[in-house]
Amino acid sequence: MIKGILGKKLGMSQIFNEAGDIIPVTIVEVGPCYVIQKKIKERDGYDALQIGFVSKKSTRVNKPLKAHQDRAGKGYFYHLREVDCDDVSLVDVGQEIKIADVFSKGETIKVTGISKGKGFAGVVRRHGFGGLPASHGSLILRETGSIGTATTPGRVIKNKKMAGQLGNKQVTIKGITIVDVQEDKHLVALRGAVPGPKGQIVMLKKQEV
Repeated sequence: MIKGILGKKLGMSQIFNEAGDIIPVTIVEVGPCYVIQKKIKERDGYDALQIGFVSKKSTRVNKPLKAHQDRAGKGYFYHLREVDCDDVSLVDVGQEIKIADVFSKGETIKVTGISKGKGFAGVVRRHGFGGLPASHGSLILRETGSIGTATTPGRVIKNKKMAGQLGNKQVTIKGITIVDVQEDKHLVALRGAVPGPKGQIVMLKKQEV
């Protein structure tokens, strides 16, 4: 059983269930993906499949990647990712993987993607700090405050919450339900939001119970 597939976030919408309730959904174009390489335990130390998604012109591919992807005989791809597979012997290199081969309607999955980058942010926005007193004409309302630790240890502790880049990091959201599957259009509707802006490449994976 293949446990994951690549997709592209198209945006959000809403659908109605049988009771007439509105369900917010994210529409994702999933696949088709193709198996580029098989990783086997005897040679690589683990079992997995490398899959390709979104076709790419041959003129945009360097020679090492060309030779690597030529073995599958399905062209060249922008995105190559590894996914888990229970038995790689049942899958052939070059085989097409569709959404129906991996997931079904009503299944609960997890989605991984890169969150929206929002640039440099202070501690109030980035970490939810309460800020300093705002009365009596204070000019330091949204500043960080003290970060020192006196003489001992005399330095700023690692991983302290401070100002810095907000977003633009890998995020995994669990417990997302597949509300609808349109296999002919390679589309799935996922309940709720998934990481990233429109056009973001996301990985859909099976969620272990």
